[in-house]
Amino acid sequence: MTKLEMLEAIESAKKVHLEQMYKIESKLSGHGLESLAVLGKTQCVCGIWFHANEKAMKDILGLQLFERLDKQHEAWHRDYAHLHELFEEKDKKSFFAKLIEGGEAKEMKIDKAKLYFSELLADTQTLMNTSDVALRRINALSEKKFN
Repeated sequence: MTKLEMLEAIESAKKVHLEQMYKIESKLSGHGLESLAVLGKTQCVCGIWFHANEKAMKDILGLQLFERLDKQHEAWHRDYAHLHELFEEKDKKSFFAKLIEGGEAKEMKIDKAKLYFSELLADTQTLMNTSDVALRRINALSEKKFN
């Protein structure tokens, strides 16, 4: 793996997770029509790449930074799954059930979704910051270290 490939992969991972945040934000505001994909940390495009290149990533980033990224990515997907379950539960209800759902129950779900979103937002910021640390570390290394 070249230096450029690793840099591009991390930038792509950041972009994919930020795009998911945009979809969630759109859903919360009532404008999102796309359903959210439920994926674990090793099932998303980024996680597949990250773990397929685990040895190279550990060599370049160091074990501590690799593990920190991995744990933060896992936390992101855990909190993302909470929102996904909440949205899917809502979407699976029949039309009639949606019509008669009480305002109080609906408000509680909205509050719960906002709480999950705030947690995911914090996870996203942490993941983006750590990804930036990884990018700086990679940029600081000589191209010779990558082949």
